[in-house]
Amino acid sequence: MFTTWSVRARLTAAAGVAALLLNLLIATLVTPLVYLLLADYVSEQVAATSRRVAFTVERYAADDLLKPVAPVEDIDLIQVLDNKNEVRQASPKLVGKPPLTTVRPTGEDGRVDTTTCVPAMPGCLITVGFRVAVGDEYWMSYAFAPTVPWYIDVKYIAGMVGGALVLAGVTAWISSRGLRRALEPVSAIQNELAEITSTDLGRRVPRASHRDEFDSLAQTINATLDRLEATVEQQRRFASDASHDLRSPITAMRAQVEEAMLHPDDTDWEQTSRALMASIERLQALATDLLALARLESGTPGKQDRLDLGELVATELDRRTPGKTLVRSLEPGVFVVGDRLRLARLLTNLVDNAQRHAVSRIDVSVRTEDGCAVLEVVDDGAGIEAEQREIVFRRFTRLDASRNVDAGGTGLGLPIAREIAKAHGGSLTIEDSARGARFVLRLPMA
Repeated sequence: MFTTWSVRARLTAAAGVAALLLNLLIATLVTPLVYLLLADYVSEQVAATSRRVAFTVERYAADDLLKPVAPVEDIDLIQVLDNKNEVRQASPKLVGKPPLTTVRPTGEDGRVDTTTCVPAMPGCLITVGFRVAVGDEYWMSYAFAPTVPWYIDVKYIAGMVGGALVLAGVTAWISSRGLRRALEPVSAIQNELAEITSTDLGRRVPRASHRDEFDSLAQTINATLDRLEATVEQQRRFASDASHDLRSPITAMRAQVEEAMLHPDDTDWEQTSRALMASIERLQALATDLLALARLESGTPGKQDRLDLGELVATELDRRTPGKTLVRSLEPGVFVVGDRLRLARLLTNLVDNAQRHAVSRIDVSVRTEDGCAVLEVVDDGAGIEAEQREIVFRRFTRLDASRNVDAGGTGLGLPIAREIAKAHGGSLTIEDSARGARFVLRLPMA
């Protein structure tokens, strides 16, 4: 049943039960103290009554023998015994009854404190007696009162339990109101989140009025919505760009096939085949790059081998066909941990990009710097403006200069290179250089 209760209901019930148990515990601990105080009070009342009766007997007993003694201070059990233990005076309730006790003091103070239990009286009685000098004899004045029960009184128990219940109820009520106000930000967040859809990701949940845990929750949710909105926007842009880039070669292929079908006798099939093959190669390149990006973004782990970055770069550069001048500056012993194929793909993408834009020379270097392995690829081309250095890492982004140099590029080489760098815990940036573009890869040292 409790599993279906709200947080507010569970906490309110817990607060009420805790308050009830605490109040009952306090009542249980306080009751013995109250008992002792009340017992002492009754004993003092009995002693005061017995002392007053002793004073009266000492002065007037000779003239008022056998006269009933009036109750004193609500103590209505009084007896006066002579030296023969005969009752000489008694309160109305004890008139005609035998002595309840004959205990006499043994000390010099003349006082007796005891408890009397006789069949004629219900329960035991607190008893205080004083020795009284009457002529040549010594009489005793006794006062009696019922002992205080351990539970003190039924009304006391009822009052304590009722008070505990009332205090527990007040605590639960205050807790419920406090929790309702405290949980209002959660309700506001819940309502706002329920209304946010994939087409309305610009909305944000309200922050709490106090800088507390709920406000931190709202900030975290808003930050998550920011990332979600950015991701969705990136996916939309990616889908739009991908559909555009995929549609272009498909459209060209369709046009070439339709033209050949309309004029089969006048068609140069060899030339048409070459054109179709170029479009197919572009589609294949796009599909390959999209698959590589999908694997990188899905977090598919690559191999974790200890690699000499300089040796890897040298091997990959040796495999390239001769083109523009490649100048190497490879420091040995620069070890990193990563996937050889992915790092080779990163290097290939950077060198291919430099190959398209360089005038005559490409510089490739490997070194250590500030505890990192650094790979640089620098070309002597026109370079990239500072405000466009991050734009080129967007998918399908190709600057005008790139389109003029190589219209067949996919626009995914540099984004793939950066994703590979991130997958290896590194970074890929474009930094200032005297001429051309300077791509700098930084990876953690092994």
